[in-house]
Amino acid sequence: MKKITYILVLLCLVTSCNNDDDINNDATNETECNYQGFSYLDNSNNDQTIIAESELNTQYFPNASNGPYGAPGIEIVSFSSSPTIFFTTNVNELNETGTGRLTLDSGEEQGVTVTCQRAGTAVGDEIRLDVVYGNIEVEFCVIIDEVL
Repeated sequence: MKKITYILVLLCLVTSCNNDDDINNDATNETECNYQGFSYLDNSNNDQTIIAESELNTQYFPNASNGPYGAPGIEIVSFSSSPTIFFTTNVNELNETGTGRLTLDSGEEQGVTVTCQRAGTAVGDEIRLDVVYGNIEVEFCVIIDEVL
């Protein structure tokens, strides 16, 4: 837990808001994922990628029998990046908000709030998930690699 808290606190110090939340409708990821991966928007209004999309494997599970937590869902993993990441959620419909689980660097699994901002169901489709842990907000902007 200390490691994930440290990483997320570090993000909190440099994060002002998410890179698709914008009242002026000019955020970099407002309409499409121009900055793909696991990212955040820093205090200087610059997109910062924690893990590039190319290092993430995204799986979509359309059936309750094989999805996370016994329901259709999404799993995003990278064991070769730094930090390593394991993320699961059943939030996969546009504008749906719910919970997810996030583990960084094999640390303790943390519950997070997830909002689906772009939904996809096929290989090559884009998925955008807003992830909030306390007052820290990050984003997954990924392409589905596998449908299982």
